[in-house]
Amino acid sequence: MLLLTSCMQSQEDHPIAPFELPFQFSLSGNAAAPAQWWLDIDDPALPTLIEHALSDNFSLLIARDRLREARASARQAGARLRPALDGEARGTARRDYQTDRTTNGLLLELAASYEIDLWGRLAAIRDAAVLNSQATQADLFTAATSIAAEVAQTWYRIVETRLQLQLMQKQKETNGHVLELIEVQFRAGQAGAPDVLQQRQLVETNNAELAELQRNLQLLEHGLSLLLGEIPGSYTFPEFSRLPSPPPLPDTGVVIDLLTRRPDIRSSYLLLQAEDKRVAAAVADRLPRLSISAELYTSGSRASDLFNNWFTNLIANLSGPILDGGYRKAEVEKRRAKMDRQLNEYGLTILRAIGEVEDALIQEQTEAEIVDNLGLRLKLAEQTVDHVAVRYRRGAEDYQRVLLALLSYQGLQQKIIKSRRLLINYRIGLYRALGGNIPLETADTGGTSDPDRNL
Repeated sequence: MLLLTSCMQSQEDHPIAPFELPFQFSLSGNAAAPAQWWLDIDDPALPTLIEHALSDNFSLLIARDRLREARASARQAGARLRPALDGEARGTARRDYQTDRTTNGLLLELAASYEIDLWGRLAAIRDAAVLNSQATQADLFTAATSIAAEVAQTWYRIVETRLQLQLMQKQKETNGHVLELIEVQFRAGQAGAPDVLQQRQLVETNNAELAELQRNLQLLEHGLSLLLGEIPGSYTFPEFSRLPSPPPLPDTGVVIDLLTRRPDIRSSYLLLQAEDKRVAAAVADRLPRLSISAELYTSGSRASDLFNNWFTNLIANLSGPILDGGYRKAEVEKRRAKMDRQLNEYGLTILRAIGEVEDALIQEQTEAEIVDNLGLRLKLAEQTVDHVAVRYRRGAEDYQRVLLALLSYQGLQQKIIKSRRLLINYRIGLYRALGGNIPLETADTGGTSDPDRNL
């Protein structure tokens, strides 16, 4: 683990990562990975939903407010590097009841003060606040990236549930037709009562599953409404019932690029730099401070007398700690400990980011194989159902074989819908893991890395 140290005037450059990084990821494609990845997905409803969330989501609005607050704090910290000028105007009336006379007095005063930043303490405090505001801006992009992915993944869970509802309705109809056939054979003495009861139970199971899917659909729509900043139940979602295939696999690039693409890594790195600045400020706080102040004032009993006489004071003040019980030394140690902790958190953030990319890659690769396998098994199951149904009508096959074949086929129909949803959601997870700044309003996120310009 690399250690960072701070000195009074300048700090050592931070490492890109506190450990050696692999060169590239385990898998990569050739397609570009744009920040607005949802535009590459073949779904006309998705861009509208994500843009709505990026505009009205309350978590994003809160993150924007935090950014405004952090920038205001940075301006406050920068203001301490500049001179302060105060003005005062005072009028008095003094009455002597023994002589029954009233004496009036007027005073105008200007007072200026300025602390000379001998050791860079104020500049370090300012720089730390600026870095903190930049980290808060990166947090806003992190929130936007997460919300866009959550909207897309929740949307496709809704699409999946709609498809499952349509499929379940068809399966219920199929099972009802089978029930009618078994009842005919039962009345003809070719089927037993248990066969009829089992098929009726299967139809009732379909009814229960339909009710459960309807409930899940409403809950998912409520959850997506919250992500959009809408009241649950008040938003009308698009009528879109198709799970798109993932676009071509994006170019994952080299691992080191992830450190600049991921806003959460950038935020952690900026916080690390801010802690380094605070160490420098704590070290400088143990040294003497030099400040100067000046006063210019005039007074008189009448307004016409104010500018006849002027008085000035010029004061230089040198102060420093002598005994503080070890408070400032402990503050330096505390700041260094916080910097070391932030360094470890920075390293952990990098590790998690790399893990998220690798997880998304292997999940998508495996799920694509599962989708292909399910498609093959579904064709075989369909052929089995057709074959067993013909033999059952001829009396050459019992009902249990028909039931098992039917349940297997219908189960595979449900699994392949879920697997296709997982496949597109794993791709969304990959886009999220690769990072990138989602375009937001410049009025809320604009700024520059130059501390003086930001202030």
